[in-house]
Formats: sequence, C-alpha cells, structure tokens
Amino acid sequence: MNDTKRLRSSNEKQRRRLEKLKREQPTIMSQTVFIGTLGLMMVLPIIAGAYLGQWLDGLSEDQYTVRWTLGMILLGVVVGAVNVYLFIRDH
Repeated sequence: MNDTKRLRSSNEKQRRRLEKLKREQPTIMSQTVFIGTLGLMMVLPIIAGAYLGQWLDGLSEDQYTVRWTLGMILLGVVVGAVNVYLFIRDH
C-alpha cells in the first residue's frame, strides 16, 4: 500500500511539472515578437546613424565625402549590437 501511495505521488508530481512546462512554453507569436524587437533594436540605430552621417557630410564643403556617413553607420552597428546584447541578457 505504501508503494502505491509513493507511485501515485510521483505520478502526480510529474503531471504537475508537465502542465507547468506546457503553460510556460513560448508560443510562435511571442517568439516572432521577440525576434522582431531584436531586429528593430539593431536596425534603427544603423538607419539613424546613416541619416545623421549624411546630414553631417552635407554640411562639409567637399562635394563627394562619405566620411561621416560611414562613421555613423559603424557607430550605429555598435550601438545596435550593444542594445541587442543587453536585451537578450535581461530576458
């Protein structure tokens, strides 16, 4: 009788664990939102850097310079990578 109670108790624990795992399992929609957020966190600083660099290049007297544009794009890549890293680390 004692073994039967232990077996039932063990089965009940396993059933509760499985139900908890099913409830906490991420859905496809939540994973899609997560990946989309990561993409935006990476792309937005790059685009902002490109626009800022282009504006700064337009202020210079040289006709065909891309120095600021390339520099700001690279800075945007670094800022975006740090954003993604910090976001993943927190979640």
